[in-house]
Amino acid sequence: MALRRALPALRPYLPRFVPLSTAPASREQPAAGPAAVPGGGSATAVRPPVPAVDFGNAQEAYRSRRTWELARSLLVLRLCAWPALLARHEQLLYVSRKLLGQRLFNKLMKMTFYGHFVAGEDQESIQPLLQHNRAFGVGAILDYAVEEDLSPEEAEHKEMESCTSAAERDGSGTNKRDKQYQAHRAFGDRRNGVISARTYFYANEAKCDSHMETFLRCIEASGRVSDDGFIAIKLTALGRPQFLTGQLEPLLSRFTEEEELQMTRMLQRMDVLAKDAYDNVTLDVELARREGWCFGAKLVRGAYLAQERARAAEIGYEDPINPTYEATNAMYHRCLDYVLEELKHNAKAKMMVASHNEDTVRFALHRMEELGLHPADHQVYFGQLLGMCDQISFPLGQAGYPVYKYVPYGPVMEVLPYLSRRALENSSLMKGAHRERQLMWVELLRRLRTCSFFHRPT
Repeated sequence: MALRRALPALRPYLPRFVPLSTAPASREQPAAGPAAVPGGGSATAVRPPVPAVDFGNAQEAYRSRRTWELARSLLVLRLCAWPALLARHEQLLYVSRKLLGQRLFNKLMKMTFYGHFVAGEDQESIQPLLQHNRAFGVGAILDYAVEEDLSPEEAEHKEMESCTSAAERDGSGTNKRDKQYQAHRAFGDRRNGVISARTYFYANEAKCDSHMETFLRCIEASGRVSDDGFIAIKLTALGRPQFLTGQLEPLLSRFTEEEELQMTRMLQRMDVLAKDAYDNVTLDVELARREGWCFGAKLVRGAYLAQERARAAEIGYEDPINPTYEATNAMYHRCLDYVLEELKHNAKAKMMVASHNEDTVRFALHRMEELGLHPADHQVYFGQLLGMCDQISFPLGQAGYPVYKYVPYGPVMEVLPYLSRRALENSSLMKGAHRERQLMWVELLRRLRTCSFFHRPT
């Protein structure tokens, strides 16, 4: 019901669609639009050569950043890598707010963590940053990062009430459902152990309507991001991927033909943490072919590793997660390669490579070149978080690749839970962020040597 209410708000920002072809993927023609190139990924039409992408050129990577912004980035990323600080960051934030007062505390946050990871407080204040990034070839995926503050006990109660039947609650119906898909009280607060996930628990219809108004405001803000009306709205149910498995197909089958046409550009998030990720990707591609949908995927490594492993051990089913980091990388590249092959034969298919891993991005660029997938086809997108991996995002954007930053915004105090999770996330990503900090130092020292410390982005 909520999704049906949101669709009319999306209409002004969506491009017009033509009826989907039922022909085999290898014969499909690209959708109409300014970014389409006749022939799609396998076209022989003459295109401008793709510039080489250099992730090690610090000067070009940070050409869009002022010197004080580089200094702030170094400070914030270094603090996020300090375990002692992270372990007590909530207490430190509380004490700082009490000592400084709300006004000074807000200014401190805007000068440091908030200013680094968050675009602004509302849809008006975020526009300068969005326009600045767009001038350097980087788009935006907006996220209104306001979170509902419930106690763990309240969250657990709401989860168990909404996800279990009366038979399951009294113990008479638990054997009818696979253990992996049962709600479990120990994991009732699904926020625990989840990085970068904002959660709204269902309380009542009034609360649901309030959240829907927030969602509609996000649509309005997204529609102002770019002239071509590209938007991305992240919609998740329950917050657990395993509960969504197999549920999207029946949901989509209930949409009208007009609603289906409006949703042909939706990207499905695909976590490659799971051992069965490749099987899921191949099944979804085949389902899209059979039903005539435009296949779209956002490939991510996932943020549920610790939670899923703890859940499997507690409830008693096989660990669904790849055993090692190397195995996860191999799974990501295998899924990525399969989807890129599909894009070669299906000009309507789309994919976002959501990764902070330079090797993965290089692999994608190499395979795109081998398969003849040109950036101008707008079939392959890249995505990173705001405040992270600018040495990947901006060189890609300046080389003509469609690349987007995941851009959170919202009032300082209401975004603090998001910032807490972002700090925790950065602690796990610091192994890969060492190179990022190193490149920032290189650029800062270059500006100092060349007396260009007051660099103005152009």
